[in-house]
Amino acid sequence: MIQKEEFSLVGANGMMIHGDYSIADTETTVPTVVFVHGFKGFKDWGAHHIMAHFFAHNGFRYLKFNCSHGGVTAEKPNDVTDLDSFAANTVSRELYDLNAVIDYTENTFPSSPIFLIGHSRGGGLVIIKAATDERVTKLVTWSSIADFSSLWKKEQEDEWLKTGKIFVENARTKEKMPLNSTLLIDVQEHAKKFNILKAARKIDIPWLILHGDSDVNVDFTVAQQLAQQQVNAEIQIIKGANHVYGASHPYTPAKLPEQLQQVADKTLNFFRQGN
Repeated sequence: MIQKEEFSLVGANGMMIHGDYSIADTETTVPTVVFVHGFKGFKDWGAHHIMAHFFAHNGFRYLKFNCSHGGVTAEKPNDVTDLDSFAANTVSRELYDLNAVIDYTENTFPSSPIFLIGHSRGGGLVIIKAATDERVTKLVTWSSIADFSSLWKKEQEDEWLKTGKIFVENARTKEKMPLNSTLLIDVQEHAKKFNILKAARKIDIPWLILHGDSDVNVDFTVAQQLAQQQVNAEIQIIKGANHVYGASHPYTPAKLPEQLQQVADKTLNFFRQGN
């Protein structure tokens, strides 16, 4: 029987972090897998609920959460609707949120090892976190970026600073979503701290890099670039997979897409090594 528990924490700038964890056993010593969503993503996007059930069924606590400024509210958990919050998001705020969630995990389950999974921009976040936080003992990245500024075009930056805002398109809804220049300023002011490749060189825990070779959002060469920074990292290709491994939102099937199931299986096998 899979149990699902919800929690809320105060995140960056006093905004709330809403999360949940799934587990098949109340034993607190099982490892906790903390999943970090990507840009324009959220904890209930696509097949994330099936992934949570998969890991819980296989003996892990699987925790996922919405970043406080991701634009998803408790009232509307299945879409980005708070565009003011979304516009005000920064990397610093997401790292604050991730630290708050790890604090919560450590305090709530003090005997539980902490493993991190990050998808896309979330991959960049967990690489930086794993490089500096000894509480993290295993790391997996799915379709990770290697540079936060890769999420926008360089030629947009001057106009962004002048006007204070740019817009990015939601590929599914075609909605124009605002981004305040505070994001760009945050990345520029913390260029050394937010250097994902530099952080990758410091990773000294087991690290699995998974990436689809048909990813048009983040090319597979980015995964190779990350692996080149850390010779101890393991890199595996998901053949024919796109950025989300065949998932979509909303996702109604009862099983994971074939390529996302490969991701789940490879991640599970990696987490089981040495445990």
